[in-house]
Amino acid sequence: MSDQTRTPRKASARSEAGTRAKSVSASETATDDGDRLIDFYRQMIFIRRFEERAARGYTQALIGGYCHLNLGEEAAVVGLMAALSPTDYLFTNYREHGYAITRGIDANRVMAELYGRVDGVSKGWGGSMHMFDITHRLLGGYGIVGGQLPLATGAALAIDYRGGGEIVMCTMGDGTTNVGAFHESLNIAALWNLPIVYVIINNQLGMGTTVEKSSAEPELYKRGSAYRIASERVNGLDPLAVADAATRAIGSARVGKPFLLEVVTERLRGHSVVDPAKYRSAEEVAGLKAHDPVHTLAERLLREGLLDADALAKLDEEATARSDAAAAFAEASALPDVSTLFDYTYATPVPNDSRRLPGQPLFEPAPMPGLEAGE
Repeated sequence: MSDQTRTPRKASARSEAGTRAKSVSASETATDDGDRLIDFYRQMIFIRRFEERAARGYTQALIGGYCHLNLGEEAAVVGLMAALSPTDYLFTNYREHGYAITRGIDANRVMAELYGRVDGVSKGWGGSMHMFDITHRLLGGYGIVGGQLPLATGAALAIDYRGGGEIVMCTMGDGTTNVGAFHESLNIAALWNLPIVYVIINNQLGMGTTVEKSSAEPELYKRGSAYRIASERVNGLDPLAVADAATRAIGSARVGKPFLLEVVTERLRGHSVVDPAKYRSAEEVAGLKAHDPVHTLAERLLREGLLDADALAKLDEEATARSDAAAAFAEASALPDVSTLFDYTYATPVPNDSRRLPGQPLFEPAPMPGLEAGE
């Protein structure tokens, strides 16, 4: 054997030690991933049953206004929230129920808010689209497309100004990437090195319009390059992949490098509960069911021997029972008194704050000339 082909003993020993270390590390990682997958499934099946129960409540006229569900996006929701620290801030849009629950807000309070009851997250005045909980640092769901982006960017500026270690995560739908607030916010974040992660939840439909028909660049993460922002695209049907990508994005934001993360997922139903989604073909609907993230994760847990069918069924039963209990809690909660309508309009008193109820005139009508009062 020539000297050129020999492996020195010490080098060989280092290589063997490295191999053993990698083997142990891989085993530990596999165990950790298994535990994470089980936990993710527990959260995902609860979001699924909660949202289905919410849809039922809407058809029973127990929920008013608009109602947008996370059905099909459960893996994206739990993966993103797993990467956030409790002290980090979250801004989201109107499709927010799963985020509120996974952020740690009591599901009973979330359902009560959907029902418009006093025990809700926003005292019953926010409804499905406008939850806010400073304790869990959920700084709102927003009904205006893109309305959350400037506010989230401002929060990131405040953190930077104060020298804090928190970051802001701001989620949005794919359609939001075509509004001015998206580009203005990314530009400012890049210029000022703000600690923020912008997350595009790309369910591939802006209401009923496909991304390809509304965006000249349908690979939305590439839009970060216009502002020299690091970006990534991830499979939103895999909660582990989402959590890992979100961890990388948050790590970047924590050192003052904003990040754009595109999470490609599916929307199993219409844009809102009143949308029949007739723009989808039967073949497309069948494809959605085949890639349902909750069902595919259950199959993975079975295939890898992490859970058996009985354990999966038990988790499903528990999720259904919790959802039913949340609905019962919400229905038993009182409706807010109309006198509290303006209690939370502003955090502090504001001069000339109007407190007119709907239908009330701005000024009391002047009496008709020549008529005595009361005639």
